[in-house]
Amino acid sequence: MDRKIEKKRWTLKRIVWLSVSLIFIAAILYGLIFGDHRAKLNVELERITVSTVTQGPFQEFIPIRGNVVPILTVYLDAVEGGRVEKIFVEEGGMVQEGDSILQLSNPALELSVMNQEALIFEQMNNFQNIRISLDQQEITRQDQMIEIEHRLAEAGRTFFADEKLHAKGLVTQQAYETSRETCEYWKKKREFMTETLRQDSLYRQGQIANLESAVKRLEMNLAAVKQNLENLFVKAPVNGQLSFLDAEIGESKSQGQRLGQVDVLDGFRVRAKIDEYYISRIQRGQSASCSLSGRTCRLLLTKVYPEVRDGEFEVDLEFVEETPEDIRRGQTLQIRLALGDLTEALLVDRGGFYQSTGGNWAFVVDPTNSFALRRPIKVGRQNTEYFEVLEGLEPGERVITSSYENYLDVEKLVLKE
Repeated sequence: MDRKIEKKRWTLKRIVWLSVSLIFIAAILYGLIFGDHRAKLNVELERITVSTVTQGPFQEFIPIRGNVVPILTVYLDAVEGGRVEKIFVEEGGMVQEGDSILQLSNPALELSVMNQEALIFEQMNNFQNIRISLDQQEITRQDQMIEIEHRLAEAGRTFFADEKLHAKGLVTQQAYETSRETCEYWKKKREFMTETLRQDSLYRQGQIANLESAVKRLEMNLAAVKQNLENLFVKAPVNGQLSFLDAEIGESKSQGQRLGQVDVLDGFRVRAKIDEYYISRIQRGQSASCSLSGRTCRLLLTKVYPEVRDGEFEVDLEFVEETPEDIRRGQTLQIRLALGDLTEALLVDRGGFYQSTGGNWAFVVDPTNSFALRRPIKVGRQNTEYFEVLEGLEPGERVITSSYENYLDVEKLVLKE
């Protein structure tokens, strides 16, 4: 009798197929749950720049460009207006202090000066006449005093004789009294003249002092008036080079107009422009340096011009040591101006990544050198070579410092040889 054979439900084939399926599903679930879902991008190592974070000395400075100018420039302005008559020194010539550079003519000024001189001389003559009058008055008083002394001496002798005779009854009482009164009169006259002379002497001294002071003022006024004519000659105020002259024969110049300038060539300084962003951090005494003919020159910031033009302000810097011999006026120098003291800091090389991230994050390379992960960081001060790292990095770690322009939405870079 035939027997029905039951078909096996779990065959080897089915078990193998089911196991493979479960393993595949488990792998998918594991990947979904525990896998790396970060946005990735393959990058070739030769296309990026990798820098190592280091601990070292750091000084914040900014690069500026400066132009070499003379240590001192003195401007020539027209003190008095006039017509250019003569030019004694051409532009670019060397001058000594006091040398005439050009001459102006001004007939109206010359006539005014002549009139003022005449008035001053007239006043001086009047003062001289007053002084003579005071001297004559003094002489007259002295003459009167001599006369009084003489009369008193005569009256004294007469009274002395009459007094002797009156005691013997040889002179009348009336004659005696007249003689005595005459003597007393000239005594009082002398006392009065003595006081008058004293008062006159004090008054005369005061008047003479006032006259002498007035004469000095007149002499000063006369010198100032003559100086107005001298001002028609424009002269060099210092030794140097007439680097600029704006004048032509026959040209009219108004009072206060700029005529030229004289540069003192004993030394040079550097004038530079700085972005107004740094104006609150710039002050006198800050140090700077520049490279010139293969050597480093130290400079010191000596003056800050407060006026801001087109978003920039100017500063002057002077060489700390001797001025380099091969420096020339107008030469452009690349200068590094220090904004702080030298300190220890965590450093990373400057690079294009800062423009994309603002220093808020960076790609840090894994020690295996196979990938780089995005990590938050904090950057502080900076100079032309380094950024100061405040947070997020440790010494020895490596950071991609080239531009992140194509990696802004990526969290992981897979590095390929």
